[in-house]
Amino acid sequence: MNEEIRAKEVRLVGAEGEQIGIKPFREAMQMAIDANLDLVNVAPQAKPPVCRIMDYGKFRYEQQKKEKEARKNQKIVDLKEVWFRANIDEHDYQTKMRNVIKFLKEGDKVKCSVRFRGREIAHSNIGQKILERVAQEATGEDLCVIERVPKLEGRSMIMILAPKATH
Repeated sequence: MNEEIRAKEVRLVGAEGEQIGIKPFREAMQMAIDANLDLVNVAPQAKPPVCRIMDYGKFRYEQQKKEKEARKNQKIVDLKEVWFRANIDEHDYQTKMRNVIKFLKEGDKVKCSVRFRGREIAHSNIGQKILERVAQEATGEDLCVIERVPKLEGRSMIMILAPKATH
């Protein structure tokens, strides 16, 4: 901005957004000084560079306000984890399933895991059935998509559900 601009000629845009045309740098700088504003290079890669007469401090303030507003409105997706057991009882399953649905409605991803202890690992098909039931009930309510299918990793079987994008 101002004296830091290293071009002989610039395409000038006025304070109100009107096109002034191609002017020598000194003349453009003098017009900005006369208006008690700054000369800001808005498109340095253009031939000739595009400069605008504006109040740079006010411009920066408005830009920071917009960025802050954008940060406030964005949703951070968390990964929530719900543990199931291979020999889970129906009531415990329903309680954990309510949590899965609640997390998905809040827009968070859910990592469903079945942890096998001792010799339970020999019956990993039971864990597979539990996770398939969770996936069927969650997708049946049209809440999610299966991001990662059930897969055995060590002593636990893991599946990841992602909320459906609401457009």
